[in-house]
Amino acid sequence: MSNLSTVSRKIQPGDYEVFVGLDVDKRSIALTQVDHLGIERAMRMPYDADMLLSYVRNQLGNRRVAFVYEAGPTGFGLHDEVVAAGYPCLVVSPASVPTARGKRVKTNRLDSRKLALQLRGGGLEGVRVPTEEYRHLRELVELRKMHVRGAAAHKCRIKALLLRYSIAFPGKTPGGYWSKEVIGRLRNLECEPVLCFKIVSLLDSLEFSRQQALKAQVAMREFVEWNQDISESVWYAMSLPGIGWIVGTYAIARIGDWRQMGSSDQTASFLGLVQTENSTGDRTDRGSITKAGDPVLRSLLVEAAWTAIRKDPELAEFYHRVYSNHPKHIAARVAIVAVARKLATRLHCVLKERREYRARMVVQEGV
Repeated sequence: MSNLSTVSRKIQPGDYEVFVGLDVDKRSIALTQVDHLGIERAMRMPYDADMLLSYVRNQLGNRRVAFVYEAGPTGFGLHDEVVAAGYPCLVVSPASVPTARGKRVKTNRLDSRKLALQLRGGGLEGVRVPTEEYRHLRELVELRKMHVRGAAAHKCRIKALLLRYSIAFPGKTPGGYWSKEVIGRLRNLECEPVLCFKIVSLLDSLEFSRQQALKAQVAMREFVEWNQDISESVWYAMSLPGIGWIVGTYAIARIGDWRQMGSSDQTASFLGLVQTENSTGDRTDRGSITKAGDPVLRSLLVEAAWTAIRKDPELAEFYHRVYSNHPKHIAARVAIVAVARKLATRLHCVLKERREYRARMVVQEGV
């Protein structure tokens, strides 16, 4: 596979003669090609990269061609094939493609035409296409997340069942609410046979999800240790206060190859940790964060921020400064999100500069 980290995320329209928009589903590709003279041609073909490239070579010859399609369930395989054949190809987020208000007709052909025209206008920016190693890491991270969520869902189902029948949940033990002792009590509850059967069945499912999550975590660790570049990135991420192995690995899986990273502001925007803004003229109107990107990673960074302010004096001082400038009913929330934003900026720096983070001491006034 070609080195995707060097592929541009924008297309300069003047460098190309033909712009091909693709609307891709699991069975077919709707294709629309346009040029600078406004000549259009649309067609439909089976989902086959070789057939698509053969059509382009036969019909467009040596003309300079650029491709674009929306990210979706078909992944990045088509992108890889097109790039390997020597053509630029953008994969864009569906949310980033402008759509005229009032348009109530949506078809694959119209979507491919919209993409082709937007590509010719230079208004599209592609997502960062992860390399194969980072895609595989994402699969393992997603697998673990799925089983962790499954375990949490089974816990909620057990508690809901006990609540419906007014059965008290066993008390917290030194090992927590779901320790082996608590689970043993749940398995031996004195209740109706049907309820006992369902509780035991849910506990078996809970144990299965826990074991599968553990297996996925072991596979993640082995994969990270096997890949030196990813292993170094995780190590640099873990040098930040509040970020452990799980959070660091999840962050690297979502952010991807450090060589593809842009500015620190772009990283914060990718994580949804920048403020919304609706300003005009002399009026500045900023709101809450955009919440774009992966909500799980953003939540993990906010959790890491709470730990970071207990370990890093500089971040603690920053938290209290932001806290003091806002009303008390929102101060803690705003301040900790601001710390998470600063943590994301530091994560960007350690990854780009390939170095560990060193906390700086805060000098108190009058000392």
